[in-house]
Amino acid sequence: MIAFLKGEIADMTEGSLILDVNGIGYEVLVPAQLLSMVKGIGQTVKLHTYMQVREDAVALFGFLKKDDLQMFRMLTGVNGVGPRAGLSILSAVGTDDLRFAILADDAKRISKAPGIGAKTAKKIILELKDRLDLEEAFEKKLSSGQDFEEVSAVSGSQVVKDAVEALVALGYGSTEALKVVRSVKPTEDMDVEEILKEALKRMAF
Repeated sequence: MIAFLKGEIADMTEGSLILDVNGIGYEVLVPAQLLSMVKGIGQTVKLHTYMQVREDAVALFGFLKKDDLQMFRMLTGVNGVGPRAGLSILSAVGTDDLRFAILADDAKRISKAPGIGAKTAKKIILELKDRLDLEEAFEKKLSSGQDFEEVSAVSGSQVVKDAVEALVALGYGSTEALKVVRSVKPTEDMDVEEILKEALKRMAF
């Protein structure tokens, strides 16, 4: 089992990297977001990998973060979801948004991935929902640092988390709820009700 590879990018294709590791070129299949994050040929990167071994082929799947690999393993643990389908889902949705989609029963969001139908999306939600936690998903998205700088110190406060959970309970998607609460830019003296009122106003437009 190859746990990770660290080497120089020798080439890039639409869905993979060729990684030069001590003179040996490894083709690693990667999610679309990863390709947009790396600088290009010549850059040294470390990829956390999953190796698929079949009778007719061996394939490597790589991720920049262990968190992405963990979600990939969860997906491929669902009966009927193979490594390529898992990679397709992560490419279309992303790890953080996938957590929120599962927690919010948003099968439509998951089924946007190429080759993933509504039936498979619902199965993923059914099998993985109990293994995820909204507060943990919230914290991981905040810690990823993607477009959350303006939330600053109050971003992880309990009232913000409660506001997101309340919007989800009202039927809004978790990703949508998180974004609108973030746009409110909550202050330390705001309570859940105030945040919710402002969030619902913004959702009305």
